[in-house]
Amino acid sequence: QVQLVESGGGLVQAGDSLRLSCAASGRTFSNYAMGWFRQAPGKEREFVATISWRGGTTYYADSVKGRFTISRDNAKNTVFLQMNSLKPEDTAVYYCAGRSLAVAATWSTGYDYWGQGTQVTVSS
Repeated sequence: QVQLVESGGGLVQAGDSLRLSCAASGRTFSNYAMGWFRQAPGKEREFVATISWRGGTTYYADSVKGRFTISRDNAKNTVFLQMNSLKPEDTAVYYCAGRSLAVAATWSTGYDYWGQGTQVTVSS
C-alpha cells in the first residue's frame, strides 16, 4: 500500500507560481510512475502531468505544457509540480497519483493510489 499526501496549494493571482508537493510512504516509491491530475467544479478529473520511475520520461497536458514542470526526488519519496504563469482556468483540486508500474501514464485508470487533493485557486 502507498499513501500519498499533497501540499502546497493555495490562493494566488493570475501570473503567479505555486509548487505542489506529494509525499509518498509505504511501498518502494522509486519503482512507481507518478502523476498529477486535477478536477475543477462541475468537471471531470483531467490529466495534468506524469513522470516515469526515474524521471526520464514526462508528459504534459497541452493546457499546461510550457508552464508546469513535474519532477521527483526518489531519495525523499516526493514528487513535485511546479506551476508557473498560473491562469484562472487552472483553478481546481489537484491530485497526486501513483501507479504500480515504472512507465508514465496519462489516463487516470492507470493509477492505483491517490492522494486526498489540494486546492489551487487562481484569481484574475
